[in-house]
Amino acid sequence: MIDVEYVDNPSDEIYKFIDDEFNKFATKNEVVCNYTPFNFIAKEGNKVIGVITGHSYYKEVHIADLIILEQYRNKHIGSILMKNVEEYYKNKGFDNMNVTTYQFQAPEFYKKCGFKLEFIRENKENPKLNKYFFVKYFNL
Repeated sequence: MIDVEYVDNPSDEIYKFIDDEFNKFATKNEVVCNYTPFNFIAKEGNKVIGVITGHSYYKEVHIADLIILEQYRNKHIGSILMKNVEEYYKNKGFDNMNVTTYQFQAPEFYKKCGFKLEFIRENKENPKLNKYFFVKYFNL
């Protein structure tokens, strides 16, 4: 019998399992996975005022979270963090950066950062939860 459990905080052993199996499957299919998480943190003194997280894998960079303290929004902190990610990955063999966001979050911000809208997944019950899929190519 197979048991399944929910785990809030996976151990390093589980992360190693994920990484190993991801890479084995990629190698079997003749592609390079190279899954690497990243975190860029904006600080004012010792105070964290913003963070951008994500990971690079295959030939793309995925933005997972971009969070700026409310009192620091509209001061270009998000743009600075985005630019740092782009500059870090620009000439390292990746094709694009991608991100998803909801209608109530930041679709206009990502457009201002040069991302192109690929598609919108509509939420029929709540349009604020329409999900926007964006991409920005490095070599265009």
